[in-house]
Amino acid sequence: MPTPAHVAVLPQDKGPLSVVEAILPDPGPHEVVIKQFSSGVCHSQLHQIHNPRTTPIILGHESTGVVIAKGSDVFHVKEGDPVLVTWVPRDKSANPRITRAATLKLPDGTLAVSQNVFTWADHTIADEQYVVRIPEDTVKDVTAVIACAVMTGAGAVLYTAGVKKGESVAVFGVGGVGLSALAAAKVVGADPIIAVDLDDGKLEFARRFGATATINASKEDPIKAIRKLTEHIGIFDPFKRPVTGVDFAFDCIGQKVTMEQILRVVRTGSFGESAGGTAVLVGVPQTKIELNALDIMVNEKKYIGSNGGSCHPDRDFPIFLEWHQSGQLDLNALVTQRFTLDQVNEAVAALEAGRIQGRAILEF
Repeated sequence: MPTPAHVAVLPQDKGPLSVVEAILPDPGPHEVVIKQFSSGVCHSQLHQIHNPRTTPIILGHESTGVVIAKGSDVFHVKEGDPVLVTWVPRDKSANPRITRAATLKLPDGTLAVSQNVFTWADHTIADEQYVVRIPEDTVKDVTAVIACAVMTGAGAVLYTAGVKKGESVAVFGVGGVGLSALAAAKVVGADPIIAVDLDDGKLEFARRFGATATINASKEDPIKAIRKLTEHIGIFDPFKRPVTGVDFAFDCIGQKVTMEQILRVVRTGSFGESAGGTAVLVGVPQTKIELNALDIMVNEKKYIGSNGGSCHPDRDFPIFLEWHQSGQLDLNALVTQRFTLDQVNEAVAALEAGRIQGRAILEF
């Protein structure tokens, strides 16, 4: 039977989010209806809020919940199963079916659209590919952030870059995604692990997640500081200068300045011996950038993108849950603020103003 839901809706025209009462339909063959416990508040949602749109938008893409109804062709979960909702297909290689982004008919008859899923709601409906079963004893609040923040940051380190023990890492931007990247770097044994941000409080907080050095880019040039920390004595680049830089640099912000800086701070190549480092773009870009092609070519550097941490949720969410249970990833510390659904605009304002130290969640 149809399910009543309270859903945060971004209007087609400018204006704040409003919480509306809507009705979720019975699930289609490949759909799942979920009663939700919590949802993360992701920085990428700000782009959707500020970019032009032609329809109302329903937001959110990481949550925990419990299945209350499923379609006839859904077999990996059943009613009563605890789940994570995410925006990346859980196992696309095993099921190449084209997935459907969730939509919602609003009380006034207009159709609100999502980017795959919506989780700023006390109930949601989603294609089964975006629903991942989790163990019965999984906590219902802080684990919501695994489905985007942790997956995106930690996955970029583990899978996109493939960082190994002893390799050096710099992470630009230590919000929820950046902190997850730091935690993954610590798990694999990277050294040093350098955190870069504009806020001393956030940088100190980053040490709890694995940062061994911190750089406040509002007070010193991060390029010079990283090169000073990573000079390789006796090894020279093609211009006979000492090799400097990290093996991997991750931009978890997506601003023009940081997207360009990560290429400049990765290790220069050792002429005739080894290639340079790799810059990894994790944050969602909103502008074009300029890169030094000669630096890329001469030093054999790489600049690559990471979408959702190159993760496969069915495979990776159990790994991240185990990290939390073993103390390698402290989700209780990562979640630093909590809001109700009715406070969703306060949560967005706090995120935009930089007042969220780690990750905020909505609790239902």
